[in-house]
Amino acid sequence: MLFVTRWFGVTASDADRNPIREKIEIEEIVEKSLLMQKNAANQQHRPLCRGTHAKGVCARAEFEVFDVTVGRDPVLAARLAKGIFAKPGVHPATVRFGNADPKINSDFKPDVRSLSFSVDLTTDGRPVSDGNVGRQDFSLQNTRTLPINDSTAFLAIMKLLTAPNPAVGLWSLSFRDKLRVLRTMTLVQVQMHQKIKPYQQLRYGSNVPFRHGPSDVVKYSATPLSDNPARPLERNNPKGLQDELIRHLNQDGKMSGFDFGVQFLDSGRMTYWGKHQDTNFWIENASVNWEEEEAPCHTVARLTLLRNSQLQPDAAEMTYFDVTGNSTPDSTPLGSINRARWPSEVASRKARAHTKSNAEKALAAHS
Repeated sequence: MLFVTRWFGVTASDADRNPIREKIEIEEIVEKSLLMQKNAANQQHRPLCRGTHAKGVCARAEFEVFDVTVGRDPVLAARLAKGIFAKPGVHPATVRFGNADPKINSDFKPDVRSLSFSVDLTTDGRPVSDGNVGRQDFSLQNTRTLPINDSTAFLAIMKLLTAPNPAVGLWSLSFRDKLRVLRTMTLVQVQMHQKIKPYQQLRYGSNVPFRHGPSDVVKYSATPLSDNPARPLERNNPKGLQDELIRHLNQDGKMSGFDFGVQFLDSGRMTYWGKHQDTNFWIENASVNWEEEEAPCHTVARLTLLRNSQLQPDAAEMTYFDVTGNSTPDSTPLGSINRARWPSEVASRKARAHTKSNAEKALAAHS
């Protein structure tokens, strides 16, 4: 089966990967990402928003790191106790729930939902983590994998999404890129058409891997507690998901929580179509699932929303998440997609800030 999926972009070994080509692809991905961000704003006659996940709501939370040694085998506990999970404690956090689309759509349009959050690692403003990092950011979606496999697939899909004519854009791609786009779009459709549930009742995953200490690699998950409260969604309200979360923050006595877990990459146990693959296979192929039957998740922390903590629009607009720039030495992101998305996310954030600054200057000049 790997022989077949290689035609659609899954890379079998390092021989299928080209670091020089990847750097060139990333430069073009940045250009296409900025164009998509601009196009979305122009088509909706609004200022620039985030390049993706344009619509969302921010709030405050607490991130409680558990004592990972309790009730666990010492060997497993030692593997878990890395980075911010090495010491129990409670940290302030900022969360954002959103929709993945670069456009601001109805919450009931099929889409992937996201949970991003930053954990404050400071005491009285002073970093307390290794590497003098003041915060650690996490970005998760209500999916197990990313449909875009690597930088090559990323660029192919961006060429299609930013083409003035989609049919011409698709035709202009190479045969192998057409296959990559076909696989990506198929996976996207499956992920977008999940049952729509309140943000606080969805399970989220990081999709892509991160370092966990000097030798381990993990993915993250955030599993909703079974008693997270929510009311039936108002299907005629285009802000139904957003408004339900805000209602929950302002009215419910019990706040929603998520058990936060890590899933180790154990290549000796994990299989793809029944066969073992090397470690880099699991790191570089973002669209390949890590089956939990082979690589279980281990709960190490809990994220709990805080009551009456919704951020106001200006503060929410200023909030951003950067899993590369805001990572500890023990938690740096890995894999082609992580390398590809960071420059485009930074460029998108700078473009948004530049537009806001120009607007403020223009307003001041006319006041």
